[in-house]
Amino acid sequence: MTGPLVPFREIVLKVHSRCDLACDHCYVYEHADQSWRTRPKAISDEAISWTALRLAEHAKEHALPSVTVILHGGEPLLAGPARLRRVCEELTRTLGPHTALDLRIHTNGLQLGPRYLDLFAEYGVRVGISLDGDKAANDRHRRFADGRSSHPLVLRAVGLLRQERYRHLDLGLLCTIDVANDPVAVYDALAALEPPRIDFLLPHATWQNPPPRPDGSPTAYADWVLTVFDRWDRQGRPVPVRLFESVLSTLSGGPSLTESLGLAPTDLVVVETDGTLEQVDSLKSAYDGAAATGFDVYRHSFDEVAAHPGVRVRQLGLAGVSATCRRCPVVRSCGGGLYTHRYRADGTGFANPSVYCADLEALVRGIEDRTAARTASPAVADPAALAAEQHDLTRVLLAELHSRLDGRGGEPWDEAWELAAAVEHRSDGLDEVLAHPYTRTWLLESLDALHEDRPTAPGLARQLARYVAAAAVRGRVDTPVRVPHPGGPLHLPTLGVLSGHASGAVEVRPTADGFVARAGGAEQRVERLDEESPRWLPVRRPAGGGRALDDLDPYRDRFAAPATGRLTVADAADWSGRLEAAWRLLRDAVPGQAAEAAAHLTTLTPVTGTAPCVGRHGYGALGLPLRGGADELARALLRGFRRAKLRALCDVTDLYAQDGAWSHPAPWQQAPVPVSALLAGAYERAGLAAYEPGHLEHAAHAERALDRLDGAAELTVSGKALVAALREELRHGHG
Repeated sequence: MTGPLVPFREIVLKVHSRCDLACDHCYVYEHADQSWRTRPKAISDEAISWTALRLAEHAKEHALPSVTVILHGGEPLLAGPARLRRVCEELTRTLGPHTALDLRIHTNGLQLGPRYLDLFAEYGVRVGISLDGDKAANDRHRRFADGRSSHPLVLRAVGLLRQERYRHLDLGLLCTIDVANDPVAVYDALAALEPPRIDFLLPHATWQNPPPRPDGSPTAYADWVLTVFDRWDRQGRPVPVRLFESVLSTLSGGPSLTESLGLAPTDLVVVETDGTLEQVDSLKSAYDGAAATGFDVYRHSFDEVAAHPGVRVRQLGLAGVSATCRRCPVVRSCGGGLYTHRYRADGTGFANPSVYCADLEALVRGIEDRTAARTASPAVADPAALAAEQHDLTRVLLAELHSRLDGRGGEPWDEAWELAAAVEHRSDGLDEVLAHPYTRTWLLESLDALHEDRPTAPGLARQLARYVAAAAVRGRVDTPVRVPHPGGPLHLPTLGVLSGHASGAVEVRPTADGFVARAGGAEQRVERLDEESPRWLPVRRPAGGGRALDDLDPYRDRFAAPATGRLTVADAADWSGRLEAAWRLLRDAVPGQAAEAAAHLTTLTPVTGTAPCVGRHGYGALGLPLRGGADELARALLRGFRRAKLRALCDVTDLYAQDGAWSHPAPWQQAPVPVSALLAGAYERAGLAAYEPGHLEHAAHAERALDRLDGAAELTVSGKALVAALREELRHGHG
């Protein structure tokens, strides 16, 4: 097995091996593995101590910030309060110096009472209760051996947990699905109890012992669950449902939230009452001995179990599912299903799709179909939403910088931070400066410096004062801003560069159409921001105050090609003229794209290369070749804008997940590419196809790439929305 060892973060500790119910769907007592018959009823003191020692050793070795221990059975409450106290005491005492302990218990609730709950409150043990729905549904399987109903006793236990003094211990309800039950009645009964969470669980089954399908439908379980989803969704999702939240998370590019779905590696091990270490408990449904490892807590470490081939195969993510699953577009959400449910006794073992394969695909697609329009990021379809989210992102980064400085910026930072709030209150100047794409670059580099603990980090962050001074000038806010200055030219972002200052603080104060800079008793006055002088170089805005041709900002030079220095007046006029001619070509050929690009490309910087550059900047910056005719610059503008917009989308929403897990054929080259490159190529070519209607290659390549993307497992709902929009663009030749 390849890949690093995955440490265990979740331990299922069997504290009692018998049960007070006779549930006919129980995987412990009713399925293939009957090893419970030979194990002690209750866990011994020795097994408890060794488990705690092994777990502490494991947590220390892997520097685990926390571990979860789930007290389980059988029915764990049959161990009794004294034995459970011994377990809680030993685990808390032994693990306390090494990691945070999250203690939980899964119970049928029949024995639950104040004496247990007071014990659990003392040790912070949270309680999950199994309940299969209303009385009719629960009594279908969860009965006493003599046939009596368990439902009233379970409701009593749930009621106890809902009391104010115990409510903080409530983990929620676990419900095993039976398609013979009314899904709405089951959900309504569970939701009426107002649990903090509901877990719907597929009954354990394999290809040898498939789940019952009363109507013969291959998607009976998906249909049942989707009926529940529709009711839950219509009601405004009043209670978290782990199954639904997991699918919604993976559809949007996030992680799976349950072991039964998704590709996250397993990090769970089971300790039986005799100290035996086993794999995930549900494997007992496959065949006798399926969960066995041959290890125990007395002689073996958890690392030895983590290296067991049966455990390792469940840590391989995509590589651990069948070839059929790896080719399936929904595998990122379903993860091939629960490992146990893949078993066949034909020699293939677990290298198969789940016995619930059709259900899982129908479930994922059903939830996606129902929610995609609401889940996809508005930024994909709405340029204004993208710009707003980009602006919000810059503000989030600024707030994060303030938080991570944690006082290390000293008085200069505190002063600038307070002035920023004052300027924002009195004008739009701060918004305008934060919208500048190179402001984002400064923020990211400051955060990097803090993360790497560089000595220069606080000084880099204190450049905030330059941005506040520029905001005050732009907003004509009559307040002095003190800017720490190392000497040399003073750059005011979005405005220009003032030369001739020695090191020390420079006080910048706005005037009617400019500003005054004072330092060491000397004063420099800039009467008009747009007028160049021997000591003031303004940012040029040749298009009537619109886009900036920024060849001054110290953070502009983060493109793949080097930025030029300050252009001469003649060179700037020449470049501006060729750019204006390029814009005219775009407005004539692709007016829609030209208008959007003109609205959002706020800052153009000349570079020495021959291709457009999108660097580590905020949305709106583009590095463009200094040389080239109008048509070359038009193509560069269009290519660059498409690249900048796609990057901006990736900044604010997940268009794909697990980039690089799959390789895809790209129509424009021989070597396969990851999904990010395939999407980027399709996105750019779809725009160029509209500019070059007589050149069919771009459109053909884009179409073929989109065909491949339609089946890509990596795409999120937002990514799929973007692919659909590109198809529409190609179909109608949107310009």
